[in-house]
Amino acid sequence: MANGTTLAAKGIPTTGKTNERPGTRAVVRHVRMSASKARVVLDLIRDKDVQTADEILRFSERDAAIVIRKLLRSAVANAEHNDEQIADDLYVSACFADEGKTLRRFRPRARGRATRIRKRTCHITIIVSRLPEGELARKRAKDAQRPGSRAARVAGQQLEQEGRRRRRRRTRGAGEGEHTHEHDEGPAEEAGAVDATEPLLEAMEAEDAAIDEASGAAGATEAETEGIVDTTEAAVEAVEEITEEAAEATDDTSPEGPASSATEEGEK
Repeated sequence: MANGTTLAAKGIPTTGKTNERPGTRAVVRHVRMSASKARVVLDLIRDKDVQTADEILRFSERDAAIVIRKLLRSAVANAEHNDEQIADDLYVSACFADEGKTLRRFRPRARGRATRIRKRTCHITIIVSRLPEGELARKRAKDAQRPGSRAARVAGQQLEQEGRRRRRRRTRGAGEGEHTHEHDEGPAEEAGAVDATEPLLEAMEAEDAAIDEASGAAGATEAETEGIVDTTEAAVEAVEEITEEAAEATDDTSPEGPASSATEEGEK
């Protein structure tokens, strides 16, 4: 658990009572466990960002982690819907467990005696707040460096999108050059070159649209991102097939194609 000096160095407020900390809170009352058992788990997630805290609770072997994990999700949902916060920018600023009502039961013992059984309950509170700007900038930079992170995937998709646009510009330039070169061959050859180039350009525009969707889905879930990547791969395969067809059509309409060969044989 971080002390007050460490929290102050990070820009996290440490003044005031714990239950008066600014932020969004979630409370669960009358949990059928003792406050001491809940505090052991709460000490593990205090001052951690919500992603790290969720991972700690997920792999914790204590039963209190199940209830506390649900409560953490509720606090994050409250921050998103009520305070318009971003879940990735939140951390557990405060968490504590108070003693609740004690249920008294009795167990029969020897010689007609009875022993009291105390069934403890507790009230658990979690407060989430937005990370300080300095800590948030360091966290984003660290996440961007991880190969499998969402920021790294978005950056890769943006680079791929730029490469596709460059290829489309080069293809357009090549199409215009072929159109100028084959202008003297006649209207049939010119129409064939235009027909071979237009489907390729349309497919590239559709591919760019799919990549734009993938770049705009940075806040989507992992399953949605994988679906977008599959759609992009399908578009790439379609572009490659149309490119091959366009190349074959261009070869057929070129002066060195089958028609020219037949003419040369007739001259011989």
